[in-house]
Amino acid sequence: MTAAAMIAAEGLRVRYGGRTVLEDVALRLERGEFAYLIGRSGSGKSTLLSLLYRELGEFEGSLEVAGRPLRDYPRHELRRRIGVVFQSYELLEDKTVFENIAMAGEVRGMAAGPLRQEISTLLKRVGLDGRERDYPAQLSGGEQQRVAIVRALIGKPELLLADEPTGNLDAQTASGVLGLLRELQRETGMAMLVVTHSRELLDAFPATAWEIDEGKVRKHEYRELLR
Repeated sequence: MTAAAMIAAEGLRVRYGGRTVLEDVALRLERGEFAYLIGRSGSGKSTLLSLLYRELGEFEGSLEVAGRPLRDYPRHELRRRIGVVFQSYELLEDKTVFENIAMAGEVRGMAAGPLRQEISTLLKRVGLDGRERDYPAQLSGGEQQRVAIVRALIGKPELLLADEPTGNLDAQTASGVLGLLRELQRETGMAMLVVTHSRELLDAFPATAWEIDEGKVRKHEYRELLR
């Protein structure tokens, strides 16, 4: 039997702020697959991600995560399966690097010992070994985003959603961050959906791209978009 897709949407329709944002969307992200979500500002990319991690609740049609209807998930259970990285990092300024990450592990029900070990291992992996006691203000933008990535990966989620994770970074740092995400995705085998506006990054790290345009979604292999 074929395993259920990590994300499967069919006939998805979302109205928000008095207008239709998504209309008859069909999208499928397989387990372990890396893909992009692209489109103009306001096209509905962030709306789709907000549905998936339950910040936005109202929709019509079918939307499943790991073969289970999204509506059937208790919010806490869904968030144990999904990690999220935001453009603005969303780190708490009055908490250390360790504390910011540990809060996510606690939400996911991790015991203190394994949590501390996993934080240490992941910080080494992203080049931030020894920065556990620093505060966000002591870090560069790229370093803050790496902390946000570690926070999203704590507890080994099956799916990572990244909403413009390089949007606040310079071109060189952005390339490093997306390259790191791609490496971590391959190593862990998780599925990953990345929202981006950057054609440079899509060219450097080509993959399937789902393009939202006027509420509809079209699937591309990214090289097609460069012709």
